[in-house]
Amino acid sequence: MTTLVLEREPIAVAVEVTDEQLRIHLADGRAITVPLEWYPRLVYATPSERDHYELLGHGSAIGWPDLDEHLSVENILAGRQSGESQKSFQRWLASRA
Repeated sequence: MTTLVLEREPIAVAVEVTDEQLRIHLADGRAITVPLEWYPRLVYATPSERDHYELLGHGSAIGWPDLDEHLSVENILAGRQSGESQKSFQRWLASRA
């Protein structure tokens, strides 16, 4: 098994969320784009909730306080999808009704 070794920590400087994609702009000029369906809370969020994000840890993570969602930029870069259980997600979804 190969282990990914990063030469430097990826740092987010801006985030865009559409109905289909999450795009993170990095300090080194790259942009990471992943399917929004990887993060169900963002799928069910309103546009204003999606736009209300915070860069955490000097850009090493992104948080959406209205959604109680926090994502590591390194995990996104590694292709890791949401690890939230279906039961937890369903509770969260029910709380929004």
